[in-house]
Amino acid sequence: MKIDAASVPGSGPRPGARETIALLAGLMALNAFAIDAMIPALPAIGRALEVADENRRQLIVVAYTFGFGFGVLLWGPLADRFGRKPILAIGIAAYTVLAVLCAWAPSFEMLIAARALQGACAAVTRVLVVAMVRDLFEGEAMARVMSLVFMVFMLVPVLAPSIGQLILLAGPWRLIFLVLAGYGALMLAWSWLRLPETLHPEYRRPLEVQPMVEASRMVMTERQSIGYTLAQTAIFAGLVAYIASIQQIVFDAFRQPGAIGLVFAAVAAPMALASWINSRLVGRYGLRRVGHLGVVAFVALTFGHALVADLFSETLVEFAIIQGLVMASFAFTSSNLNTLALEKMAPIAGIASSIQGFIGSIGAAIIGFAIGQSFDGTQIPFLWGLALAGFAGAALVVLTEPRRLFERRESPQREAEAESLAAAE
Repeated sequence: MKIDAASVPGSGPRPGARETIALLAGLMALNAFAIDAMIPALPAIGRALEVADENRRQLIVVAYTFGFGFGVLLWGPLADRFGRKPILAIGIAAYTVLAVLCAWAPSFEMLIAARALQGACAAVTRVLVVAMVRDLFEGEAMARVMSLVFMVFMLVPVLAPSIGQLILLAGPWRLIFLVLAGYGALMLAWSWLRLPETLHPEYRRPLEVQPMVEASRMVMTERQSIGYTLAQTAIFAGLVAYIASIQQIVFDAFRQPGAIGLVFAAVAAPMALASWINSRLVGRYGLRRVGHLGVVAFVALTFGHALVADLFSETLVEFAIIQGLVMASFAFTSSNLNTLALEKMAPIAGIASSIQGFIGSIGAAIIGFAIGQSFDGTQIPFLWGLALAGFAGAALVVLTEPRRLFERRESPQREAEAESLAAAE
């Protein structure tokens, strides 16, 4: 796949396709690393800051997600006005400073506040990576690029818990946050030196109330935009619940704390592989067919897992294998449903990504936190919560486009575009 330099607005360096995908994935990985590297450290943080209630420790993850959800509302309008590159730099710089603050937090309350602010700053990567891909691509082409970005991004959860464990062997839990700060500084330098400005001049929008209200109205009232946003919110809640609950499930339900890194790898690796496969399938079969089948697979696997675990005794190995399949099906829904939500939002991609990200992150954090708080020493409440979230997502997809379910193609033009991209790779 090649990126045409002439199609990238503004001035500056023109990285190749591989570097662009790696850079965008690295930016999004700031979030995954900030969450997943924390998982092995939750007991140590609880002991150090005197948090006896294990379920309350989930706030270290959930507060970050809440902050992330509110942060996406800020970055989109700023990026639509001032451009992607300077706003991205400001957000990553603030993320890095807050990582240092987390490292020196003297109390659990201050740590949670700093984590929420860090999540709000990290939201700049979610908003602007999606917006920048939308600036450059559309339709199946956008979904293919997003899948490749997510493929690299999904490799982080495979490594992050093990990296967190290694850091804990080398020093206290606070060192993890200092490593996060170093990674943030690295991504700030790379993106500033190599990333071009992608915002088309004609799409710059003023920071005025009326245009922002009008753009928000378009995002909230356009059926495809809001429908797929809500569907993805429900399914994404399952991932939030997994991240919030997995440490307790492995440590307490299965009593194998040393296996946390292997469990993350067993679950995240299929997600990365599925993202790569999705990038190949979506050009051939279309967004809707692949994305809708992914939703069906997610519902079938989550309900099947909950039923089997409720009726029979499962081992940690069986849990990890089935959850790996569940999260692989999630990978087939995430980039495709997000692309469908943004499909008609090209002139307002920044604010559209912000509003959709806000709804998705806050909604998923609330639902995921509720599922996580139901932990009773077993994995059963988590599994049934995951299944219900998947069913809600599937129902919303049906309500959004009942006449276009599993549709293979949208237009001959997009079909030719996908074939051209495949030939260029």
